Amino acid sequence: MLPLDGITIVALEQAVAAPFATRQLADLGARVIKVERPGTGDFARAYDETVRGMSSHFVWLNRNKESIALDVKRPEDAAVLRQLLARADVFVQNLAPGAAERLGLDAAALLAAHPRLVVCDISGYGTGGPYAHAKAYDLLVQCEAGAMSLTGTEREPAKIGLPVADLAAGMYAYSGILTALYERERTGRGGAFEVSMLEALGEWMGYPAYFTRYGGTTPPRSGAEHATIAPYGPYRAADGARVFLGVQNAREWSVFCGQVLRLPELTTDPRFATNSARVANRTALRERIEERFGRLSAREIERRLADARIAHARLRDVTGFTEHPQLAARDRWRTVDSPVGPLDALLPPVTVPGREPRMDRIPALDEDRERILAELDDTSGETPGNR
Repeated sequence: MLPLDGITIVALEQAVAAPFATRQLADLGARVIKVERPGTGDFARAYDETVRGMSSHFVWLNRNKESIALDVKRPEDAAVLRQLLARADVFVQNLAPGAAERLGLDAAALLAAHPRLVVCDISGYGTGGPYAHAKAYDLLVQCEAGAMSLTGTEREPAKIGLPVADLAAGMYAYSGILTALYERERTGRGGAFEVSMLEALGEWMGYPAYFTRYGGTTPPRSGAEHATIAPYGPYRAADGARVFLGVQNAREWSVFCGQVLRLPELTTDPRFATNSARVANRTALRERIEERFGRLSAREIERRLADARIAHARLRDVTGFTEHPQLAARDRWRTVDSPVGPLDALLPPVTVPGREPRMDRIPALDEDRERILAELDDTSGETPGNR
């Protein structure tokens, strides 16, 4: 058995944040019934066609799920949704602001009808306040949360290449649902909670927020370097390749100077004696490091770093990541079924010895309609989960 076997989740979801949360719950064994728009479905289905005609976002976020298409504004389809909710343990929605309330799917109404239900609402900015009804896309929330002000070069900010606002909201929705289910086991009652993209990403902004609020200045944009740690980032070798490394503390700095650079005198140079001093004298520090690295190949630098146990990495592109030898050695790839045939998929990152996570099919739009409706018509079925 998987931990969430027997848990049913009804998800009125779209795009990234809610599907990311529910897919992780499905990986743990939960049954996720994805309610989609008739005709078009989750609009993430049409983001691109790169996975043999399917959207890369949709393939990533929707394995292990069942799909039923409902126009929840029509009375007959709304009745189907309410039947599903009567049998569900969890309801998740990330519709446009105010949409759930207009449909009668607000948390108060649902909990009045189903006291054991867990209700998770995901939005851009949360309930109340001047932004409550603003549309929220990942780029826009990155801007509002200040994340983009930290990313890029000194001259130009840059969007973070992953949808971090969506991912942050999805992660807190995932953990919030697990917490609510655990609480229900103790109290016998469900409950409701909300997650906003702004506040989720805001939690991830903790260090720069404290740095700025109490230090008086914002961490500068520093490209691939670290705004407040040095040496940390890429350094050029004699053959033109860049070696990425990170020195985190005084002991590592001493080892780095002695064993890698073979310049132990740098540890007593007042410009470099502490991390704060090294950050303040970053340009001079880079000159000294690259002066020595400029005599060595990248392979030799990496050998010295490994021998000294200084953290370092090779810059890989996305193909390099998918072909990473560590993933292959740990057997992290599986095959999942889909409407376009078998596709490769990474295992979830939580590894439990002796327990294989669920890696089932990615559904076509409305693929599971007949079976789901047949279950609802079967009055001899199992007792609804939230009653």
